[in-house]
Amino acid sequence: MSPADSSLTLNDRQLAGDAPLAAGGSGGASGASVGTLARSAGQTLTEQLAAQFAERIRQRLLAPGARLPSVRDCASRHGVSAHTVVAAYDQLLAQGLVEARRQRGFFVREQRAAQAVRATLPPDAPRVAPVDATALIRGMFHGLSDKPAPGLGTLPADWLDLPLLSSALRRVLAQGDPMIALQYGHPAGDRRLRDALSIKLASFGVRAVPEQIITSTGATHALDLISRTLLSPGDAVLVDEPAWAVEYARLSQLGMRLLPVPRGVDGPDLGVMATLIREHRPRMYVTVPVLHNPTGNSISLAHAHQVLKLAEAHDFWVVEDDTYSHLAPAHLPRMSALDGLQRTLYVSGFSKILTPSWRVGYMAVPPQVVERLVDTKLLSTLTTPAVLEQAVALCLEQGSLRRHAERVTQRLDAARHRTVQLAQAHGCRFVTPPNGLFGWLDTGVDTEALAQVMLDQGWLLAPGHLFQATRKPGTLMRINFATSQDPVFWQALSAARR
Repeated sequence: MSPADSSLTLNDRQLAGDAPLAAGGSGGASGASVGTLARSAGQTLTEQLAAQFAERIRQRLLAPGARLPSVRDCASRHGVSAHTVVAAYDQLLAQGLVEARRQRGFFVREQRAAQAVRATLPPDAPRVAPVDATALIRGMFHGLSDKPAPGLGTLPADWLDLPLLSSALRRVLAQGDPMIALQYGHPAGDRRLRDALSIKLASFGVRAVPEQIITSTGATHALDLISRTLLSPGDAVLVDEPAWAVEYARLSQLGMRLLPVPRGVDGPDLGVMATLIREHRPRMYVTVPVLHNPTGNSISLAHAHQVLKLAEAHDFWVVEDDTYSHLAPAHLPRMSALDGLQRTLYVSGFSKILTPSWRVGYMAVPPQVVERLVDTKLLSTLTTPAVLEQAVALCLEQGSLRRHAERVTQRLDAARHRTVQLAQAHGCRFVTPPNGLFGWLDTGVDTEALAQVMLDQGWLLAPGHLFQATRKPGTLMRINFATSQDPVFWQALSAARR
């Protein structure tokens, strides 16, 4: 606890806890509450309250910068006195988990590791909290309840085809080279899969011979290999905003300077992009052009052409993350097809359509950077699992993956229609046309606070601040159309908004 914290008296802390968050302050009011307190338990009410908040902070379900409920609000929710809440917050202060800011409230303290990373960034780099993104991911891994998770980033398990996966693995192990499971795979990835990927990419205009394709342990790993190979600490990188915060956090941890470009219906704001390019000379632009996460938008052909012209004129790479390609119409423009893999690097994977546990991704890249990327891959993972890669190749060769994707897409279309009706009936508004897996929704209230209230009821949300390059409170959130069809969820959301 800092000297400033220790100088706060009981009344000061009560005032701090009850004070509204100053406009533009870091971290929106979370409204985070915890589980029910038991008056007959072996611990005092103060100890129970402190322990439950501490556990949520350690699990990173309350991210650094998040504001704890005011003393008055917390006392009201749990039916305890303000003195009990202040005593619990005192314990959290003593453990170094929170800090008290005079007249503003109690906030989750930044971890020292995150502070050390930020200290290495140039002074004009946007300050990104890497753990903000992991808060949602950890929530998915913890299995908070048996309820559908509207904030989930993947398809529900019952939408996936387990017999398809089992059959592919059995056939590879029974009929393929028996040594495949007993030795390292090829450094660039299994040749059978790279051959199949070359054919698949050609179906939507991306021409890449197998020698230009490198496999990875998921699309995120491919993005990381590209960044580590083609960038150096301090380089400026153009990113969409909003976008998935894992990419912001990953680039920030590598010491890059983020240049957020507003993302519109047709793609990035070209005017803002041109200005940032002139002022900062970026080395790379990373984007999800098709079925963008979280807005669902896809880049227009005209915008794609203009982005490539800017890349050529100002000498920067364009990294095209096509993670949702299996859910998208083939006719949507890919910049890698327009560019012929000259300044573009194409990234995709199979976790979104087959199963999250099969971490099979890949990239198609310009010939001159292949060996450098393979060297980086060798240093990070040696090789990738050839058995899984051959199983994916089999699914591609036999058309079973294509048929599965068609069934999923039809089911997703129906889920999207139903979810849009439920959302609008409960007073929410889509700020972009609903497409793909995700909807970008305006709830009318602070979604960081809303997410914590709903989390206590077992509903996992994805509040809008997770998709901003710099933490900003707001009223937007991302929903997964496949996991947001339960009317009970929308009723609970309406009650929480009130």
